[in-house]
Amino acid sequence: MVPRVPVLLSIGFAVALLVAPLLLDDWRLSQLAQLLTYGLFALSLAFIWGQAGILCFGQAIFFGVGAYVMALVTLGEVPLLGTSQWTGLLCAMLGAGVVALALGLFLFGGRGLTGAHLAIVTLCASVVVEIAARRWDFIGGFNGLLGVPPLMAPWERDDPYLSSIETYFLILVIVGLVYGVLLWLSRSPFGTLLAAIRSNEDRTRFLGFEVTTAKLFAFTLSGVIAGLAGALFTAQFGFVSPPLVGFALSTEVLIWVAVGGREVLLAAVAGAMLVRWGENLLSDRLGQYWLLAMGLLFILVVVVAPRGLFGRLLDLSARRRS
Repeated sequence: MVPRVPVLLSIGFAVALLVAPLLLDDWRLSQLAQLLTYGLFALSLAFIWGQAGILCFGQAIFFGVGAYVMALVTLGEVPLLGTSQWTGLLCAMLGAGVVALALGLFLFGGRGLTGAHLAIVTLCASVVVEIAARRWDFIGGFNGLLGVPPLMAPWERDDPYLSSIETYFLILVIVGLVYGVLLWLSRSPFGTLLAAIRSNEDRTRFLGFEVTTAKLFAFTLSGVIAGLAGALFTAQFGFVSPPLVGFALSTEVLIWVAVGGREVLLAAVAGAMLVRWGENLLSDRLGQYWLLAMGLLFILVVVVAPRGLFGRLLDLSARRRS
């Protein structure tokens, strides 16, 4: 029997996102679209961390690569590619995927790195990439790139730019499609293989499965999704800067996923949206003390719900059924 609580929560979450344009003004709707973009970024990490047990402290590298590629293409800095935003989105995913593939080959080559060693290497990689971005004049150096145009319609019309509601639904559709693909993968034989790798990588390899190939594919796909999120971020905020590839953002996305629950893909999206919304709310209400309050809330969540808020609900549901 399908668990009732997760299904009801998923349906409720989807319905709330669909009816949001009826209840919110343009400014709040644009904020919600930005939260969805963060949710897409969190989804990229939840897939490799929750499904395959790959704890990556450098997820912002792929997010930042996608953001920078999107900015360079749409600003006309890349010859022969024009300034189309849809070309920018495709190039952002491709660029982030190539970087993820290269990093994955380094991490997983041979027997590969796992656990704390992998986390430390990816952490160092994010720091190195951020420092390099600050010193590379072609991508704006310390100041980054400004003036990135917002999303535009792919067809001819009087106002080429997408409205707030059009941007929102575009991002909602993208998040929905990515979520559907990752959910299908997690429930396919490939998802079973990732779960086996997460549980006991050595035993899975001993049984004859291509562990390195599976991890490399999952890691690259995660990078592609993070790059897409970075490209959408740039189009909404109009700029890109070195912190987008750095350690701070990589840590933030880990917190988002941990708060929501890394074992459930949709929980990662909800966790990212909840934490970012909470940060905005607390910063408005508490001023300079908002970081202290947010830190205390994170500690409380980790102590009360180690599997995340959604994981906690699943535990309570299972106890009631038993």
